[in-house]
Amino acid sequence: MNRILYLLTILMVASLQALAQQRPPAISSPQVHPDRSITFRYFSRNAKKVTVSGEFMKAPLSMTKDTSGIWSVTVPPVKPDIYPYSFWVDSVQIPDPNNTYIFANERFKRSIVDVPGDGPLVHSLQNVPHGKVSYRYYKSGTLGTTRQVLVYTPPGFNPNGKTRYPVLYLIHGGSDTEETWTKVGRANLIADNLIAQGKAKPMLIVMPYGNVRPAPMADFTKDMVNDIVPYIEANYPVIKESNGRAVAGFSVGGGQTLNIGLTNPEKFAYVCSYAPYTATEEFKKNFTDWSPNAEQMNKQLKLFTISVGTEDFLYEPVKQNIAMFEDNKLAVKSYIVPGGHTWMNCKQYLATTLQEIFK
Repeated sequence: MNRILYLLTILMVASLQALAQQRPPAISSPQVHPDRSITFRYFSRNAKKVTVSGEFMKAPLSMTKDTSGIWSVTVPPVKPDIYPYSFWVDSVQIPDPNNTYIFANERFKRSIVDVPGDGPLVHSLQNVPHGKVSYRYYKSGTLGTTRQVLVYTPPGFNPNGKTRYPVLYLIHGGSDTEETWTKVGRANLIADNLIAQGKAKPMLIVMPYGNVRPAPMADFTKDMVNDIVPYIEANYPVIKESNGRAVAGFSVGGGQTLNIGLTNPEKFAYVCSYAPYTATEEFKKNFTDWSPNAEQMNKQLKLFTISVGTEDFLYEPVKQNIAMFEDNKLAVKSYIVPGGHTWMNCKQYLATTLQEIFK
């Protein structure tokens, strides 16, 4: 009997040791240090090469492996902001498995690292009253289906009160989702902070799913005008005239913003396009050989802006679009800033917009 117990004990110990060898160690990644340098870690005993890439570095950095199978690298101090990054493991891109902060996107898989500043940034979680982000569902007669939309309501919002709120319809970029504006763009926190500072009016922000892959959806404009706007106006106490509606969007969503807003100027008094991607059939149909009634549109549009970074891969096409609108005598306000086609820039575009609309 003692021999059997001894053998069972040896087998149990061996099994636990084998399990311990298979289970990855608990590691912290990313680790942001007080000087804003960042250490990234990844566990793999079998990988041949691991690198980290992110929008805060010029080129991917190789990581080194220790005897326990943990790969790591520390990057120099980074400018305060939130940044997407990913690991490349033997040429396969993956998000950081030790980071739950994931970039909401349908194509690439990246994680997010938050590098704080000495003081709170416009997108930071601050000690101010906070609004609420709700997941709602509407029936799209245009598309013949039920779709999801995110709705931000400002601090102090009373659905049964007498206050009627303006609405910003905010569209994500290509391959992003309706969650990207909150999870990456932090639209809700930016609105909270600016409203608390008295720099933005309390408003609803409606973030629909643009369904832009594998190609921009031709009927999204109809879905916005015929289904999304009526759904919001039937279910929330909002202003139902054009001076209470704004539309904005980034990249492909910026192109959709131009299609939606400029073909419906009687419905949207504020049109703000961020680094718009306009190489689409809908845009060509709407704006090739376009001859608008500029005098009338300039009266209808209280604000028309286009923003882009000088290092954005769309910089030249966007400049051409700005010139086209100016040639058609539209009062377009352009924001040309440093930086590329990034959500770091996009957050700044939104922060600027929120301070200018509904004034």
